Amino acid sequence: MREQTQTAPEVDPIGIEGLDEILGGGLPRNRLYLVHGDPGTGKTTLSLQFLLEGARRGERGLYVTLSETGSELMGVARSHGWKLDNITIYDVQGDEQHLKPEDEYTAFHPSEVELGSTVQALLDEVEKVNPRRVVVDSLSEMRLLARDPLRYRRQILALKHYFLTRGCTFLLLDDPTTKVGEHQFQTLAHGALVLERISPEYGRERRRLQVVKMRGVDFDGGYHDFRIRRGGLVVYPRLVAAAHAKDFKPERITSDLPELDALLDGGPTRGTANLIMGPAGCGKSTLCTQYALAAAKRGEKVALFTFDERLETLMERTQGLGMHLQPFIDSGKITISQIDPASLSPGEFVCLVRNSVEHDKASVVVIDSLNGYLNAMPGEKFLLIQMHELLTYLAKYGVTTWMVIAQHGLVGPGPEAPIDLSYLADTVLLLRYFEHSGRVLKALSVVKKRGGRHEDSIREFQMSAAGIRVGAPLVQFEGVLSGTPRFTGGAGSLLGERDGHR
Repeated sequence: MREQTQTAPEVDPIGIEGLDEILGGGLPRNRLYLVHGDPGTGKTTLSLQFLLEGARRGERGLYVTLSETGSELMGVARSHGWKLDNITIYDVQGDEQHLKPEDEYTAFHPSEVELGSTVQALLDEVEKVNPRRVVVDSLSEMRLLARDPLRYRRQILALKHYFLTRGCTFLLLDDPTTKVGEHQFQTLAHGALVLERISPEYGRERRRLQVVKMRGVDFDGGYHDFRIRRGGLVVYPRLVAAAHAKDFKPERITSDLPELDALLDGGPTRGTANLIMGPAGCGKSTLCTQYALAAAKRGEKVALFTFDERLETLMERTQGLGMHLQPFIDSGKITISQIDPASLSPGEFVCLVRNSVEHDKASVVVIDSLNGYLNAMPGEKFLLIQMHELLTYLAKYGVTTWMVIAQHGLVGPGPEAPIDLSYLADTVLLLRYFEHSGRVLKALSVVKKRGGRHEDSIREFQMSAAGIRVGAPLVQFEGVLSGTPRFTGGAGSLLGERDGHR
């Protein structure tokens, strides 16, 4: 957890739960801050939430707009279902004196007059309202009026000293469209937040923020995903596994199938990460479902996240295999979340997993599949880092994790996974197709189990209307590790009649 010091400053919460968590509670009080980002990244929404949180605490708030009109700002608030009755909105450019003919300058450059009048109008409004929280939108207008970087810096420095003497927490919004004196303000601000919007080649845009500077605060660095929804920004703090821990009892997790448990010497240990690999259609998801169903029957809670399969298809498939999930779904023992990789950010998915563990008390998490999860990430290296942190977090909470990864190709030598995550898993189960007596069958083996024994044999794996069946060890079987398993024994059915074979 973040260390607390005796000299920790008083803070003003922003009113955005995830962002306040990143900052250790909020912004240090009576300081000046920069909120920087391209148009449309959420600067206005964030600043309105900051003022609304102040109003909820009985503090006066002032929003000074230099670019948008007051009516446009009210429209933004209405789109989120907010009322700004307790917040003063001052539209500097809306003052009709700027439209009078006598305000046309001849002897002086407009910047020499307008900057001074704009700043004076702002100060007059502050004197009248006497706010505790102030937002100025945006610095781009003041930067253009100043023209000269030195003059701009001096003006901002003067504003900083003025607001500090009045006991205000002061947010200045800025965008990078104007390059004059681009970095002048960051050296003067007590802290700076940068908001970004990323547009992938396919799918909805992603947004993320970064605290690039915050004096005197042990904040969580790096990028944090967020989304703009009706009701404001929702921030998903980057997961730091080292900040989480929970006591739990290490014990074997059984599948209710004796032959399958024998393969793993009684089953995997609670708090481990388990990976099931194999080509499409070989039963990876069904195997995960078996472990999930066994956990639910023991009274545990299971969270299943499916990226590839529709909920209707999943229910139809499991019902056809004699796995009746619906009673456990109705009782809340099993929750199934269908994930759309095209609209999901990595941080949002981690937040869903954390919520299922910390609030819903899930002790088993199923991710089906990592192929779909990979599609939600901007690159392979980010998946590895994110997955490592997520699995470490789940292990610290004693959660047993089951992951599915589909390998490319159905038969033939060397089906390969799109990414190698086997080194992150404590247990790796391998499913393969093989030919026997003119039929395509399935083989199951354990190729890795960290910290424990496991069978080095290969067993036949079968799915039917009666459920899953795992055969006895096959001693006359070779070639599984080469990717082309081959049975060298006699003819005949290995597991008996296959009525309802799927």
